[in-house]
Amino acid sequence: MSLANGRHYLAIPGPSVMPDRVLQAMHRPAPNIYTGELIDMVAGIVPDLKTVADTGHNVAMYIANGHGAWEAALTNTLSRGDTILILATGRFCLGWGEMATALGITAEIIDFGHASAIDMDQVAEALAADKDHKIKAVLAVQVDTASSVKNDIPALRRTLDAAEHPALLFSDNIACLGCDEFHMDDWGVDLMVTGSQKGLMTPPGMSFVYFNAKADAARDKAGLVTPYWDWRPRIDPDVFYRYFCGTAPTHHIYGLRVALDMILKEEGLKQVWARHATLARAVWTAFDTWGQGGHLRLNIADAARRSHAVTTVNMGGGQGAQMRAWMSEQAGVTLGIPLGMDHAPDDFFRIGHMGHVNAQMVLGVLGSLQAGMAALQIPHEASGLAAATEVIAGADA
Repeated sequence: MSLANGRHYLAIPGPSVMPDRVLQAMHRPAPNIYTGELIDMVAGIVPDLKTVADTGHNVAMYIANGHGAWEAALTNTLSRGDTILILATGRFCLGWGEMATALGITAEIIDFGHASAIDMDQVAEALAADKDHKIKAVLAVQVDTASSVKNDIPALRRTLDAAEHPALLFSDNIACLGCDEFHMDDWGVDLMVTGSQKGLMTPPGMSFVYFNAKADAARDKAGLVTPYWDWRPRIDPDVFYRYFCGTAPTHHIYGLRVALDMILKEEGLKQVWARHATLARAVWTAFDTWGQGGHLRLNIADAARRSHAVTTVNMGGGQGAQMRAWMSEQAGVTLGIPLGMDHAPDDFFRIGHMGHVNAQMVLGVLGSLQAGMAALQIPHEASGLAAATEVIAGADA
C-alpha cells in the first residue's frame, strides 16, 4: 500500500506550484498578435515587472528559460576577450561563468564553496588587484538554488564602490524574485536576470533581463550582440512584434498577467515577502529542532544568509536519497534533488517554498518529512513539527 495516491505535491525549487487561476488564464484559444487585448496587456505588464524588481530602469522579455537570460545579459554587454569575475556560492554562478567562457569571455572565479555566502573581503582583494580594470562585470546570484544561500547584494555594491571599480554588477535573481526582498535601483544593481517559473508563478518559458543606463551604454561597445538577444528593440519597439523578436509567448502572457495581479494588486509585494519569510522560518525551525537528535542539518548555518525561497538539507549518511524516495513513494511529495553536491549527493535534498505556497502546504511537507524520518528510523528530535507550527501560529501575534 502507498499513501501517495491523490494529488501529488511538487516541493522542488522550481518550477514552483502554479496557481489554478494562472493555468486557467492560459487555457484559451490563441489570440490575435497584431491588434487587440494582447497588445494592451503587454504594455501593462512591463511597468508591473519593474515594480516587482523595484526599478525605474529597463526590462527586456525573452521566450527562454533562465539560461537564455544569462546569454542575453552577456551578449548585450561584453565582447570576446573581456574578463568577468564570477562569485560562486553553489552551482548557478559557475554555470553562468561556463556560458561566458563558451562565448569567448575570460571568467575569473572565486569559489566560496557550497555552504557559504560571498566573502566581501576576498572580493575587495580581487578588485584591488585589478589595477587596470580588466574586469568588466562582477557576477553573483542573490540566491543560489543549489546551495540555498542568500548573498548580500547591497554589500557587494558597497565593495565595488569602495574599490572605485567601474565593473558592472550583475545579479541572478531567477530563484528569488518575488520571494526574497530585492531593490534593484537602491542596491545599485546594473543588470538583473530572472525567470517566470519560480516567484512569478508562471510556467517555464519566459525570462527577463533588467538593466540600467550604465549597462545599456556597454551595449554600444559589446561585440557579442546578436539579432535575437539584442535588448534594444525589446524595450522600445516600434511594432509589437519586436517586443519578442517574432511571435509573442501569447499564453504565457495571459498567465503572467494574472500572476502579477495576484502579487501586486491582491496580496501586495511586501506581504508576499512577509509570507515567504514566515514560511521559511517554519521550515528552518523544524530542521533545527529535528537536528538536535541526529546528524541532519541545514546546508546554510547562518540564518541571515538563508533564502526565503528554497532550503537545502544535509541529512548525512546517504539518508537524503532515502528520504526523497520515501516522500515520493509513500507521501506523494517530490523533493528537489541535490545540485553540485558531488562529494555526497545522496546526503542532500532541497525543499522549494516559493511562489504560490501557504501554511498548510508547507506544514504538510514538514509533517510528511517527520513521518518519513520515523518510518526510516532516522534519528531526530520528534518535536520539530510542533516547533514549526509555533512559528506559523505566532505569525499574527
